[in-house]
Amino acid sequence: MGGLMRRLNFIKNTSRPRRAALGVLVLAAVISVTSGQQLEADAATEYYIGGMAAGFALPAGGAEIVELNSVAGDGETRRPAEEAGMRAGDLICAADGAAIDSIAGLNAALEKCGGKSIRFTVLRDGERLQVSVQPLLDAKTGKWKIGVLIRDTLSGIGTITYIEKGSLHFGALGHGIGEGASPDMTGAKVFACSVIGVNKGTRGRAGELKGLFHHETTIARAELFCGTGLFGTFESGYDLSACRTAEIAPVSEAVIGKAVIYSTVDGRESKPYEIAIAKVDANDRDNKNFVIKVTDEALIAETGGIVQGMSGSPILQNGKLIGAVTHVFLNDPTRGYGISIERMMTGERERR
Repeated sequence: MGGLMRRLNFIKNTSRPRRAALGVLVLAAVISVTSGQQLEADAATEYYIGGMAAGFALPAGGAEIVELNSVAGDGETRRPAEEAGMRAGDLICAADGAAIDSIAGLNAALEKCGGKSIRFTVLRDGERLQVSVQPLLDAKTGKWKIGVLIRDTLSGIGTITYIEKGSLHFGALGHGIGEGASPDMTGAKVFACSVIGVNKGTRGRAGELKGLFHHETTIARAELFCGTGLFGTFESGYDLSACRTAEIAPVSEAVIGKAVIYSTVDGRESKPYEIAIAKVDANDRDNKNFVIKVTDEALIAETGGIVQGMSGSPILQNGKLIGAVTHVFLNDPTRGYGISIERMMTGERERR
C-alpha cells in the first residue's frame, strides 16, 4: 500500500489458528458501473446500520505456509521445503498436478509420494511457481514431511457495514480480503466477536483492535468476497432491534463537512463517532471515494483514530448511509479513506 496509507486488513483472532506440522490472495474483481435505475431501487430500501465487529473464518484456497522448520530423520536433520526455495507466506495449491486445498490434502500427497520428490505449485505474490521438494521420513512419526507449518483457514476480524431489511443480506469490510482467500466460500463462517483491547495507532504505525471469536455463535453465512468487500446473509434469529435503520445515498449527495461512523472498539456494542469528510472523489476506482478525518475526542483517546479491524465501519451523513471506512493514513492515524456505498454494493449485486 506504500508508505502513506494502509488498507485495514483483517486483524488476528486471539483464538489459536488450526495448525499442522507439515493466506492471503488479492482477488481482482471486475466492477461494473452502477446504473441509475439500480441505485434508485437501492435508495428506496432501508438498511440496518452495522458497526458491529464480526469474526470471519474463510477457506485459504490451499495450504498456506506459516513457518518453515526442520524434519528429524534417521541420522539426519533437514529443512526440505526451505532448501527447495519455499518461503513463509507461500500458498501450496497443487502437488504433482493434483489440487491441494487443505491440510488433509497436503498430508495425503505426502503419504502417497513414498519418498519421491514432489513437484509443488505455489502461489507467491500473485505468481504461480513450480518447486520440487524431496520429503524426509520423520524418525519419530514414520511419516514423510517437508518441514512446514501450515494453515488452510484464514481468520480475522472486521466490521459489518449494513444488513438489508427483509432479505438480511449484509456487506462488510469495503475492500478485498488480501492475499490468500479462496473464491470457493464453502464452509466460510461469520461469528459473533468481542473487542477485548486496542493497540493504538501512532504516526508511522497502524493500530489494531484485539478481538475474541465466539465460535458457539454463528451470526451469518458468508457467500462472496470481491474487491469491494465480503457479502452474505445474516441468520434470521439474529437480534437487530437495537440497530438504527437508514436509506443509502449516492456519492453525489456527499459533501465536505460533518459525518458519523459506527464502530465497535470495546466489547460488542457499536457506537457512533464524529468524523469530517475532507474530500469527495466520485470517480476513484480504488475504493477511496472519501478522505475522512476522525474528530471525535473519545475515539482518538481510545484508538488514536482509525485502526485495523475498523474496515467496513459505516459512514453516515445527513442520516443516510454513504460509505464505509477502508484505509488509514500511516502518517496520521486520524485520517483515512472510505469507499462510497454504491461502489461497495457492486459486490452485493454480483452475489445476487
